[in-house]
Amino acid sequence: MISLIREKVLVNNWMTEGELLNFIAVSESTPGPIAVNMATFVGSTQGGLFGSFVATLGVVLPSFIVILVIAAFIRNLLKYKGVNAFLGGIRPCIVGLILATALTMLLGNLTGIKTYESSFNFDFPGIIIFAILITTSLIWKKWKHKAPSPIVMILISAGLGLIFYHIL
Repeated sequence: MISLIREKVLVNNWMTEGELLNFIAVSESTPGPIAVNMATFVGSTQGGLFGSFVATLGVVLPSFIVILVIAAFIRNLLKYKGVNAFLGGIRPCIVGLILATALTMLLGNLTGIKTYESSFNFDFPGIIIFAILITTSLIWKKWKHKAPSPIVMILISAGLGLIFYHIL
């Protein structure tokens, strides 16, 4: 959903890439699905309260209807090998879409590369924060033998963002 929302928001000039990325960070740290949070925010920036309602409904309603229909038929469909093969084939595609979106956002934020013609414009505080978060995660996994809590990582990144972007 992030890549779809990103494309629509940027193509229609509803937000800049920086504003969108800031909101993605906020959406990830607030309760609820990111697509709903992002749609509500974009809708409210474009159409106020009514815009947020319509945008949220536009994101939730189609998925709700599709899941309702699938739930009605899924038990009967899963017994077919073709359906299981289809679902197995979709998984790598979904992983690829998520990785492509993550890579696009990473390159855009840390190196300034947004198009093929873009030149490097490194965000050194962002690169340092990213390195600290990766190092923290690896040390935590080694020490506790499990991944760090997303809440802990969000709090660390928020603190580092305050330090690197507002105090320095």
